[in-house]
Amino acid sequence: MLTITQTLYDQIVAHSRADHPDEACGVVAGPAGTDRPERFIPMLNAARSPTFYEFDSADLLKLYREMDDRDEEPVIVYHSHTATEAYPSRTDVTYANEPGAHYVLVSTADTDCSGPFQFRSYRIVDGEITEEDVQVVEAY
Repeated sequence: MLTITQTLYDQIVAHSRADHPDEACGVVAGPAGTDRPERFIPMLNAARSPTFYEFDSADLLKLYREMDDRDEEPVIVYHSHTATEAYPSRTDVTYANEPGAHYVLVSTADTDCSGPFQFRSYRIVDGEITEEDVQVVEAY
């Protein structure tokens, strides 16, 4: 299960909405080994595409160096889908290279009549997708 604060949840949703119609992407880092998302890090979608996201390689290298210096790891890797449901695409699975991370997808398309967006979390390990519950809390 992914446990996330309301503040982080709201930041991910706001970033996804702000970048629409392009896909938004980013990371939420947390202390290494804790599985606790703490630091919201919105990234630029270098592809600037409504159907694909790509982290800028220089920005990603800088982020990983910064996380190493702070003894952090990527707890959440998130991105948005602008016209489809919040479910990992084949491309998303191919690029999922953090087996310990929660992969959060936010759909800014109302595909199931449940409201203006979907917020879903997955574990993606060795190409296998497992959806997990999301618990939103006020604080840890």
